[in-house]
Amino acid sequence: MSAPREPVTVVIAARNEAADITACIASVGWAAEVLVVENDSTDDTVAVARQAGATVFSHPFRTIGAQRNAAIARAAHPWILVLDADERATPEFEAAVKAAIATTGTQAWRVPRRNFFLGREIRFGGWERDRPVRLFRSDHRYDERPVHEHVIVAGTVGTLGAPLLHTPYSHLGEYFEKLHRYSRWWAEQHAARGRRATLTDLTLRPLARFLTMLIVRQGWRDGAHGVVIAVLGAMSVAAKYAQLWSMPRTPRT
Repeated sequence: MSAPREPVTVVIAARNEAADITACIASVGWAAEVLVVENDSTDDTVAVARQAGATVFSHPFRTIGAQRNAAIARAAHPWILVLDADERATPEFEAAVKAAIATTGTQAWRVPRRNFFLGREIRFGGWERDRPVRLFRSDHRYDERPVHEHVIVAGTVGTLGAPLLHTPYSHLGEYFEKLHRYSRWWAEQHAARGRRATLTDLTLRPLARFLTMLIVRQGWRDGAHGVVIAVLGAMSVAAKYAQLWSMPRTPRT
């Protein structure tokens, strides 16, 4: 007789994640439900996720927050655990989730992540501070901004006692592809608010990011990986502000 599953709906937003999604779903086999919301996949994401035991549906993409909200609205259970396809739960994480949902009074939980980059765990440079809210009651929702989306929580937020494993990039090409999309979305979001890029933004902010990650947050302790991550962090800031600078100004009336 199989053990009863936890009253948790796992939500995974995915596009072209056939290579990763089976292992992700398998790592949360203790959850009562797995919902995969996909958009415009051109690989076998849908078929592979269904074969792994998930319920899959398609939803037109606006933002990642909107994708997750569409799945949360369909959830059959009182707790939501949000995962990306490149994340994995461990037995220790399962135990931490069980303890968290048995706790009264806490509506949402931050989830620490152990982040890996090109085969190495990154322990410094700011990556060790990565604790997004990922476990919460099903009446909560994400805001739907294009980037830096977060769960809207009123009340106490706890921190889970065990981390997820996160391997966001199998090669640098994935980083640069994501950088192009996110820098554009970030710039569009800020331009819509009337923000403009200044010369200071374009020159000093990338340097400040590099020094903060490498020196202040001790990214150098991760060796060459830490140096590369600091360089990429500076490139990310430069790309965002360059995209913002290039956007046409709205004529004054």
